[in-house]
Amino acid sequence: MKAAITIQPGGPSVIEIRDVPKPKIKSGWALISVKAFGLNRAEIYTRRGESPGVTFPRIQGIECVGVVEEDPSHTYAKGQQVAAMMGGMGRFFDGGYAEYALVPLKIMLPFTSQLPWETLGAIPEMFQTVSGSLHQALEIENGESLLIRGGTSSIGMLACQLAKTKGLTVISTTRNLKKKEALLANGADYVVIDNGTVSDQVRELYPLGVNKVLELVGTKTLKDSLKCIAPKGLVCMTGILGNEWTMKEFTPMGDIPSLGRLTVYMGESDNLSKELFQEFIDHVENGTIVLNIDKVFPLDEVAAAHQYMEDNNAIGKIVVTI
Repeated sequence: MKAAITIQPGGPSVIEIRDVPKPKIKSGWALISVKAFGLNRAEIYTRRGESPGVTFPRIQGIECVGVVEEDPSHTYAKGQQVAAMMGGMGRFFDGGYAEYALVPLKIMLPFTSQLPWETLGAIPEMFQTVSGSLHQALEIENGESLLIRGGTSSIGMLACQLAKTKGLTVISTTRNLKKKEALLANGADYVVIDNGTVSDQVRELYPLGVNKVLELVGTKTLKDSLKCIAPKGLVCMTGILGNEWTMKEFTPMGDIPSLGRLTVYMGESDNLSKELFQEFIDHVENGTIVLNIDKVFPLDEVAAAHQYMEDNNAIGKIVVTI
């Protein structure tokens, strides 16, 4: 089979297209004929050698969609449409950057859809992350205000749409003034230009602070995001778009406002039911939800797709098709 293999830690050029043996089936696992997969920031960190426990060479890819090629357990029939995500995929065992992927049954979700594969490829990890962040971590409710820090990311764009369907008022941030109209067109009620701090601008809109914050930039902006919440407000850090995992200084009784709450979301595939997954795909199919797919690359151009993501050129999801 053809696969995009990360030979060693480094820049996008360490990803090479090679012919390798198709994975051999084993008990508790199924072989998927991969049709498409989304690109994720976590894969950039893995490629750089920043993900602990990863050995090289490695076929990356923490998600994929396709059809079942072989399942010795007969849980899935040959040709059944499935998605797979997380659970060590693309890090501790080979992932979706290939024509075939051997994955554990426990990280697979079945679905049926007439959507094109490039659209389906954008869904699994993006929806799992957004759904878990909004519903399980932030526990959003109708009538609340939500600040999305990192609004032009694929997670930020989908989070805005889902929050609007639940009756929230959404403030989205971007560092690029040229992306303001895209955020408004996506449903944001307000757009704030992020120059490193946004708390003063948010307080002009909501003097008492917002109810919830989805922090996608990460540790670089977390302290400022905490300054945006109202009493009993909640910040969930889900993303690390700022490329920094740790904070040099953090004073809980000072950086977290009194009565403020801070959590993180690091979801896995088992945070998502097959019913919820199918329901979301149906929403996309009938047009209730519009996915923001920025660009589609072929498998041969995975390295270029990594560079495109690293350069922060995308407004929405980057997808690779087989």
